[in-house]
Amino acid sequence: MKPEDRELVAQLCAARSGQKVDPAKDYLLETRLGPVARREGFDSIAELMAGLRERREDRLIWAIVEAMAAGDTSFFRDKAAFDHFRDVLAPELVARRKDQPIRIWSAACGTGQEIHSLAMLVDDMAGQWPEARFELFGSDLSERALEKAQSGLYTQFEVQRGLPIRSLVRHFDKVDETWLISPHIRQSIRWRRLNLIGDMSRVRGFDLIFCRNVIGSMIEPAQRQVVENLAAALNPGGRVLFAADEDPVAGDEPLSAVDDTPGLYVLRTADRAAA
Repeated sequence: MKPEDRELVAQLCAARSGQKVDPAKDYLLETRLGPVARREGFDSIAELMAGLRERREDRLIWAIVEAMAAGDTSFFRDKAAFDHFRDVLAPELVARRKDQPIRIWSAACGTGQEIHSLAMLVDDMAGQWPEARFELFGSDLSERALEKAQSGLYTQFEVQRGLPIRSLVRHFDKVDETWLISPHIRQSIRWRRLNLIGDMSRVRGFDLIFCRNVIGSMIEPAQRQVVENLAAALNPGGRVLFAADEDPVAGDEPLSAVDDTPGLYVLRTADRAAA
């Protein structure tokens, strides 16, 4: 790729989704954009970029931005986070919400492994709290990723990454050479395409938000916007779980760190009341 093409991709990603793309990573850009060029009918990435400059079609821009946003994911990634949800956060939410629904959102769910992992945990715990009502939501910037997530269909390689054998046996059916998650799990999740730095004024009422391994790959203004948007989407006392090594809050944001739980933040009550 030409240097000016790499720079253009980086600029578009920063402007549209807040992504921090290093123009020097030529191999990464070519790996991500090669399939986009073929899918859009171009013979090469060079032709793709020429077509982009010539037409500036919004659809083509988003195809490029979404391709660069694709991230690595797996079932029960960073197991400690799911153990903490099962052992601490879920019981606290059940006690606090009582007869109200408990709303949980995977804010960058990719191809669905994270929100499906949460759905399986909720299903496994159903006998403990028969009166509890969990409502699960998954969103992502990429339409293609969401299509796969909603299908619930995963390869042998994908289910081998982090999925316990007992969960595979209980919640999946073999379909030819792939695995299909049960209709019960799929139907327990609502899906939506969402840009975390876009207009989220109608996204409200959540008790727990998973947003892990996202903001670390964003430019700083986008990080601040995401934190503000997520905080605005929380109910009083709501929490956001970032990755354990992510520290998105400088001190004056509407979230404060929860002691002894890396990556977990709670909505500041004063900020919410003022809003």
